[in-house]
Amino acid sequence: MLSIEKYQNEFVDFLEEYSTVKEPQTLYNPIQYILSLGGKRLRPVLTLMTADIFNNDYKKALNAALSIEVFHNFSLVHDDIMDDAPLRRGQKTVHEKWDVNTGILSGDAMLIMAYQLFENYEANTFQALAKLFSKTALEVCEGQQYDVDFETRGNVTVAEYLKMIEYKTAVLVGAAMKMGAIVANASTEDQNNIYEFGKNLGIAFQLQDDYLDAFGNPETFGKQVGGDIIENKKTYLYIKALEFSNENDKAQLQKLFSNSGASENKVEVVKQLFKVSGSAEATKKAIEDYTKKAFLVLESLNISDDKKTLLKNFGNSLMNRNV
Repeated sequence: MLSIEKYQNEFVDFLEEYSTVKEPQTLYNPIQYILSLGGKRLRPVLTLMTADIFNNDYKKALNAALSIEVFHNFSLVHDDIMDDAPLRRGQKTVHEKWDVNTGILSGDAMLIMAYQLFENYEANTFQALAKLFSKTALEVCEGQQYDVDFETRGNVTVAEYLKMIEYKTAVLVGAAMKMGAIVANASTEDQNNIYEFGKNLGIAFQLQDDYLDAFGNPETFGKQVGGDIIENKKTYLYIKALEFSNENDKAQLQKLFSNSGASENKVEVVKQLFKVSGSAEATKKAIEDYTKKAFLVLESLNISDDKKTLLKNFGNSLMNRNV
């Protein structure tokens, strides 16, 4: 087994070999640009790590790992257009640097390229990877649509929110791990279990992201703290605060979230309501519960205890992050 940094370095080397600009450059330059912006590379690292865990040469999973990363970045290009976002990882978004039409077309090409990478595997593996990929890609689109729908709804439930983050974020984490298991020819049972591990960890990861958006350290978080509050996003924190608050606090919270932008003291007032209501603690508890749920799945995996510990340590490191 390698360190996380070693998997990241191996993957980035492979990515750089892949990201050569072709003609027409107006199509491929934006693709190279978005893929070069960095990020945590969490999903491809999980694909490589999982292949290694099931006693396979992780290098055989590099094409599957790259497919996940290309797809993830494709979805970001299109999400940024939908959100009219000016920045991605501190740099201009593709549609801002070029234009909306370029973002749409280059994104479309990335989706096709993601599928194309499976052609490097033999028939059975190709079929299993493509089948999982199609299911996951459609779920990510469904999750994105739920997220858009929630913007204009005032009555989003906890169950609906959890389903949204499962589809928009967590299924791709689960799929990344299952792809590593598929390449490694792990049993169907182990493939399904590692998917459940990744999916539950992905839900915990997104809930942690929601929490850090409100209560993270501005110096380490990497994004504007309070961004979700400014944008009136109905996160787990908000939904739970409405559930727990008295009528006065509930009315105040709803009023604050009906105003666009960052009115004076809005972020601080909302954060205080999250704390007083018990929503902040409930969110931390949910993060812990989904992490434990992921760890419970590890008991069913046919791998050594050392490898189970490695996966558990990885999960804990994700949940104890401040970025």
